[in-house]
Amino acid sequence: MKCERCSQRPATVHLTQVINNKKTEMSVCEYCASELQQEAWGFDPQFNLHHFLGSLMGHEYNPQVETIEENTCPKCGISHNRFAKVGLLGCSDCYDTFKAQVIPLVKRIHGTAQHTGKVPQRTGGRAKINKEIKVLRDQLQDAVQREEFESAAKLRDQIKSLEQELS
Repeated sequence: MKCERCSQRPATVHLTQVINNKKTEMSVCEYCASELQQEAWGFDPQFNLHHFLGSLMGHEYNPQVETIEENTCPKCGISHNRFAKVGLLGCSDCYDTFKAQVIPLVKRIHGTAQHTGKVPQRTGGRAKINKEIKVLRDQLQDAVQREEFESAAKLRDQIKSLEQELS
């Protein structure tokens, strides 16, 4: 599918805008999406996704200042600076290449870097208790690191009682 704006490059970005209950959809190339984002596509005050992602990564994106691109993915060639500007990784190997930058970003957005999923209530039983024990163990580690030994002792006791339920 070609870009609906320039009709030159393949459309890789799908934009949806809803204003006054009127929905507008557009499939555009990355270049046109970047231009539309800079125009903020009708948002006031202007919101720029690149600035937002850059600030989450601890960078302030400034298009006038280009820094040396040290870290580059060996498979797709995307650099850390490009990732900071675009907010997208190029391939599956990028997760390994930029792990040191991605993990803190994911933790900052989601609170954790590990997907735990949900446990169905009717099959909960052991799986639910195991998940709760894991959460309590993480909280226990945090409490010990903060030297909050009283709350750590309570967490330890909760873990022991849940482990007794399992056996």
